[in-house]
Amino acid sequence: MGNSGYLPLSGTKPAGGYFLFRSYAVSVFIAICFIFWYRLVYFPLLETSQTQRWVWVGMFLSELWFTLYFFITVVVKWNPVFRYTFKDRLSARYDDEALPGVDIFVCTADPRIEPPTMVISTVLSVMAYDYPPQKLSIYLSDDGGSDLTFYALLEASRFAQLWLPFCRKLKVEPTSPHAYFQTHPQPVDDSALANQWFTIKKSYEDMKSRIETITKIGCLVDGTDPNAIDMEGKALPTLVYLSREKRPQFHHHFKAGALNALIRVSSRISNAPFILNVDCDMYSNNSEAIRDALCFFLDEENGHDIAYVQYPQSFSNLTRNEIYGSLRVVMEFELPGFDGNGGPCYIGTGCIHRREALCGTKYSKELAVEWKAMKHVRETVNSIAEDCKALASCAYEENTLWGNEMGAKYGSLVEDILTGISIQARGWRSVYLNPEKTAFLGMVPTTLLDTLVQHKRWAEGQLQIFFSKHCTFLYGRQNMPLKLQLSYCIYMLWAPNSFATLYFVFVPSFCLLKAIPLFPKISCFWSIPFLYVIFVHRVHSLVEFVWCGGTIRGWLNEQRMWLFKRTTSYVFAIIDNILMLCRCSKSAFVITGKVADDDVNRRYEQEIMDFGASSPMFTILATLALFNLFSLIALGTKKIAVCDVGTEVFDIFGFQITLCCLLVSVNLPIYQAAFFRKDGGKIPASVTLVSSTFALLASALAIY
Repeated sequence: MGNSGYLPLSGTKPAGGYFLFRSYAVSVFIAICFIFWYRLVYFPLLETSQTQRWVWVGMFLSELWFTLYFFITVVVKWNPVFRYTFKDRLSARYDDEALPGVDIFVCTADPRIEPPTMVISTVLSVMAYDYPPQKLSIYLSDDGGSDLTFYALLEASRFAQLWLPFCRKLKVEPTSPHAYFQTHPQPVDDSALANQWFTIKKSYEDMKSRIETITKIGCLVDGTDPNAIDMEGKALPTLVYLSREKRPQFHHHFKAGALNALIRVSSRISNAPFILNVDCDMYSNNSEAIRDALCFFLDEENGHDIAYVQYPQSFSNLTRNEIYGSLRVVMEFELPGFDGNGGPCYIGTGCIHRREALCGTKYSKELAVEWKAMKHVRETVNSIAEDCKALASCAYEENTLWGNEMGAKYGSLVEDILTGISIQARGWRSVYLNPEKTAFLGMVPTTLLDTLVQHKRWAEGQLQIFFSKHCTFLYGRQNMPLKLQLSYCIYMLWAPNSFATLYFVFVPSFCLLKAIPLFPKISCFWSIPFLYVIFVHRVHSLVEFVWCGGTIRGWLNEQRMWLFKRTTSYVFAIIDNILMLCRCSKSAFVITGKVADDDVNRRYEQEIMDFGASSPMFTILATLALFNLFSLIALGTKKIAVCDVGTEVFDIFGFQITLCCLLVSVNLPIYQAAFFRKDGGKIPASVTLVSSTFALLASALAIY
């Protein structure tokens, strides 16, 4: 407490174990220097084959790239910030009437892959926040224009009259009815409570069954209507449905366009100073998340320059060992590192924005952002319906700054990252909050192809930013610290990782068949730095993963997905960027499916990798996997060069043999899906045939 009696509304705590991390990083860099020295000193002489010299250069360049990316990773994780809040102090300073209004945006686009029952469960969860309901306005953007989604929301508005009092009485968490009834059994020690629980659940099940048959159309919940109350007589949050106009001659800009339409419409209806946006599958798991975020915005001394508070992206449907990987390390280590370097990136969901910052206002020390001056007056829906239609029309943005200097940014497949960069480039600051109780829970893809396609879109969009005028080294150089500019490269350079990774997956095994050594002998001194980097780097990765709640088997799955993404998703991300530069194709925003059939769900829950479709990505994966398998088989049946003794062979080619064995073990699910499985998740025979042909040709070229 200072002399004025000021008490901050938030604080930071030191990161544990970071002396060890920094020692690890420095030691690895020292070992890498020895590796580069070895590459230079032992460069193949002129009397060696030209092939050997070229593959040696390739190894050097690949290792140089991995070193650069490791340096960026160290920059990100060097000085993490972990935050906490004092909600009791917030409550002491601001009673319910003094708290600011909050507009909540939920976006959906296609009822076939984003079921309306899932969407309304998310809507109901954010309606039930521990926050004055008269200060909340929930906006659902339906880019699919689905009658089913509209009617589902109408049913949800009625069910909210029962659900919200139930949540308040029992302090329900999570406040998504679907998630709550899945994870909380009926109480047995209190008959009255058990009856109420049964009644609410039956009402919820009845609502779900009526969604596809309801035909009545009306307004949803009008916050100005005195009759818009729940069963206890308390006000309900305002609930607004928006389906913006679309026409073929006007680009609708996907999710970014939907967000900008919501910003404009909400400014006419409620005009709250703060905006929370969530994906339609990302339900609230912490009813105090808004109050937590306001502890940063409303801090009298430290909150004036904060543009947004970003929560982590967590998931409710992860299997125990995370068969398709997760964002665990990103959320637990990398984003706190971003925060320490100047502020986290905006990840598109679970984020609370300051309206002025999102609408393009530049920050300066002279700027006084006074949220109390923003009128939170609710006009009747009928009186402003025509205004809202105009604001959501497809032609409204023509010849305006929307999507460029105002609102969510256009021109990238990752509009969220680009929007965050533009906000930070205007001088605003952001913070990252990962509370003990997870704020939001969403859904991860349940098939391998969906996962790879999702990461392909992310990598493609990030690479677009890197090679555009919005690259952080250009766009943010005036207001973003250099370490934050570098931090964004950990994602913007996802796609180029594919080159070095493909080289290491293919070339060492190819050279093993041609008896070309690429590493020092195991018995040689120079093997020590290689062994040190490999062992220590992987041990650190394992400790990091387990430290943030993962399992050892989950880490192994994460390594497999790391390899799969770098050899498929990132490769196609580069190809698509090249095609766009050549004007041969346009960006396509692919929505990740949120539903799957029973067989797919069963395999996912059993942690059986699901291929089940013909895809060029699977052809690449299977070709690389089979080539390394054939190389290992050939190694056992052929004498390498003139070495007849097994120990001598391993001494010379030990690193390459070990790498080949590791790649074969990582690819075991591919061999099973190609040759042994009979279920619907197996690799199609056509993919197996093509991949086997390519792998055999590559092996033959290496041997003969």
